[in-house]
Amino acid sequence: MKNFALVGASGYVAPRHMKAIKDTGNDLIAALDPNDSVGVIDSYFPNSYFFTEFERFDRHIDKMRRAAGSSKIDYISICSPNYLHDSHVRFALRSNADAICEKPLVINPWNIDGLLHIEKDTGKTIHTILQLRHHPSIIELKKNVEMNAGKEKYDVELTYITSRGKWYHQSWKGDEKKSGGVATNIGVHFYDMLHYVFGNLQTNKVHFRNDFKSAGFLEYENARVNWFLSVDHNDLPVEIKNSNQRTFRTITVNGEQIEFSEGFTDLHTISYSEILAGRGFGVEDNRVAIETVADIRTSDISPVTGVDYHPFIKGI
Repeated sequence: MKNFALVGASGYVAPRHMKAIKDTGNDLIAALDPNDSVGVIDSYFPNSYFFTEFERFDRHIDKMRRAAGSSKIDYISICSPNYLHDSHVRFALRSNADAICEKPLVINPWNIDGLLHIEKDTGKTIHTILQLRHHPSIIELKKNVEMNAGKEKYDVELTYITSRGKWYHQSWKGDEKKSGGVATNIGVHFYDMLHYVFGNLQTNKVHFRNDFKSAGFLEYENARVNWFLSVDHNDLPVEIKNSNQRTFRTITVNGEQIEFSEGFTDLHTISYSEILAGRGFGVEDNRVAIETVADIRTSDISPVTGVDYHPFIKGI
């Protein structure tokens, strides 16, 4: 059994990490969050220590480190706001624990090299959650692409609309400096998946970008991708709105839809199982996706020409 600590216990994704720790037969020893709405811990680890102040959490983790033996913290899971990931990963490694970090690992690509240096300095490892790489439909798609590599490129259309209320832009998620913007906050795992399946990125064009949505064109070794991401409820297709759903997610490859709306429930548990077995994804695995979203955030807007644009931007 391994001992875990968790940073960001009140966040949206934290329960998935708690479940993964429990499902893999391990224990959560301590958790941290400045917000104390963390009753969900009782569903998984009611005996876990909980802290709202980093200084007290730091002291507790250090005490566990010095005690070593069965009390030592083996992993620190990081579910804090995006802009704090880099700092909390460093804290984990300096506490003589491996880190398991939610996406995005960092907001800016130049921070990746710094994390590689601290891995070397401490001898500890940074593991990352790239859960779509474990999705059965994506695994099957990757196999098919590899079988046909070097032939004609696939035409891919990615659409992801996840409605967010007015709270979103009042939180850290609506602050580009803290979240990285829409493409980073809700889309980085899709860009990782596209690179993982279709190879190296060759072209990155942005056709539209504001605080609520982004759209553009990506060309990989084996695919041309038109993409659209949004947190605006108004972008939902009429049939989705009429059914009172708030999320629309679809990927088509050469006109055929890839079914991946199911199978998300246990991907964090699979990720943890792979990490614990020594088969997790490390720092360098994140580089292309982080560079992609950084370019989307900062590049000039390209004019919409030809057929390489997502149909949802026609009405914008």
